[in-house]
Amino acid sequence: MMWSILKALRENPDILYESQKRRGLSTEIIDTAIKLDRMWRDKLKQVNQLRKKRNELARKVKGAKGEERNRIIEEAKKVSDEVKKADEELRRIERELEEVLLSIPNIIHETVPAGKDDTENVPVKYWGRAKVYFEDVDSFVEMTSGMAEYEATDVKPIGHADAVEIFGWADLERAAKVAGSRFYYLLNDLVWVDFALTMYALDYLKKSGFTIVTPPYMMRREAYSGVTAFSDFEEVIYKVADEDLYLIATSEHPIAAMHMNEVIPEDELPLIYAGVSPCFRKEAGAHGKDTKGIFRVHQFNKVEQFVFCHPEESWEWHEKLLENVERLWQGLGIPYRIVNICTGDLGIVAAKKYDLEAWMPAQGKYREMVSCSNCTDWQSYRLNVRFAEEKGKPSKGFVHTLNSTAIATTRTITAIIENFQLEDGRVEIPKVLRRYLEPIETAPKKYILPKSQL
Repeated sequence: MMWSILKALRENPDILYESQKRRGLSTEIIDTAIKLDRMWRDKLKQVNQLRKKRNELARKVKGAKGEERNRIIEEAKKVSDEVKKADEELRRIERELEEVLLSIPNIIHETVPAGKDDTENVPVKYWGRAKVYFEDVDSFVEMTSGMAEYEATDVKPIGHADAVEIFGWADLERAAKVAGSRFYYLLNDLVWVDFALTMYALDYLKKSGFTIVTPPYMMRREAYSGVTAFSDFEEVIYKVADEDLYLIATSEHPIAAMHMNEVIPEDELPLIYAGVSPCFRKEAGAHGKDTKGIFRVHQFNKVEQFVFCHPEESWEWHEKLLENVERLWQGLGIPYRIVNICTGDLGIVAAKKYDLEAWMPAQGKYREMVSCSNCTDWQSYRLNVRFAEEKGKPSKGFVHTLNSTAIATTRTITAIIENFQLEDGRVEIPKVLRRYLEPIETAPKKYILPKSQL
């Protein structure tokens, strides 16, 4: 059974208590929500009774005369004042309840593993034959529990962060001069590879039935508050000074808000979108992490999958989105693992999330490239996106929303550099990308070349 937060609150609050406990969070917010909901329903009952009494008095006035009429009118005025006061109190409780409901994290799916942080995420699948530097073999076998194929090599590739600067594929020093740290100028071959990755992902998703979308690159606070916990997320995103506009951190957010305050006919579901956009993130809290190179940056391009679907179909769609991701990465030929994100690393929006982590031979570890989340009705409740049997019919509930990275280009480029690097520093371009480069005279055809060979 699919449980929304409000439905669970009224019919089975134990689900909410259990979800909070599994997240390692206090359950006091659930107690508060239950108390406010009872207060709201009691006050609503009182308001309805007072309105009924006022209507009865209004009918009596019509047939009354003299003193009796004056008495009834006076009583009706008193009841009207009581209705007004009770209605104001109802609205106050309703606002307070809504604020509490909006702050409750999504209900965790039963298959999410328990864990305190990202070190306890659970690998569920390995794919590909990883190139492992001989000094890293023991740690690789240990971290993969012997479940992943590998080939040992005595040549350790140059790390992506060093390679982009050594071979002149990006200029981070001048970017820092112009915009600060974690920005970059992408140059020559990597620009074409960036475009090719975008085309590769869009081409695949279009053939899979997705509607291609370039969304607005800015959003108002009201819309942003519907897609994430804004108070927690605000430090991550850039605000336009003196305007109610924020630069998007991912196309997921404006696409989620695309159908805000709409009722979607059931026969139009699912709505499946492939968003393509630049993404802007402050990377607050990432101090000291990946400060070099183009892995963790303030601005990058990404193709994103997004789905609005019937609640009964969302878990099926979660697996479909992950399947799309795997096919794209298998096409690139980059070894990876899929991890089931644990309770302590899940965040409050998703009910369940998978990450795809690519093997990075120079670093001797897997690194996150993709996140794939089922947000159930957490976003649609806030954005008021409902579904109905058909247009004009009463709403049957809130749709479910899901999102998944397809390809974030600069991170994917870092995985390409480390996995397909030759001994002379050249990097072989995955075959699936070459078709997008062939028509371009100045684009690389098979290899990304070191600067000395340009």
